[in-house]
Amino acid sequence: MYLLCYNYIHMSEKPVCKILTVDDQMGIDSFFYEFFTVRNYEVFNAQSGEEAIKIVKKHKPRIVLLDINMSGMDGIETLKCIKEIDKNIVVIMVTGVKDDDTINKALDAGANDYITKPLSLEYLEKVVLLKFINLQINDLGNINSAI
Repeated sequence: MYLLCYNYIHMSEKPVCKILTVDDQMGIDSFFYEFFTVRNYEVFNAQSGEEAIKIVKKHKPRIVLLDINMSGMDGIETLKCIKEIDKNIVVIMVTGVKDDDTINKALDAGANDYITKPLSLEYLEKVVLLKFINLQINDLGNINSAI
């Protein structure tokens, strides 16, 4: 199943899913952009929570990769704002913070997953693909309900 979905994403002519990455660390945005663009995702980058909110409103990404420790609006506050805009956006916290209290705060605020740095790119790719598949299944369920 994983291979079938992986091939579908990589063989599609147009981007299959919009992803927003949010991290104030220099270089992370371009790294994620390259990593996911070649995998046929449409990628938007933000370097602050405030910028992320604007992108969510304008471009409506389906998946957000969100850091916690950022200057200005932190990741937990950004997560809450994103979920107020659209509760169905999948938010994956991608952070170096491994504190149980912070993990629980993020999950309680609506995070759909929590991945700690340093990242395994293979694992990150699988998590994002799984979230994308779940979104597609939910979309199909909504279509069937409407029929």
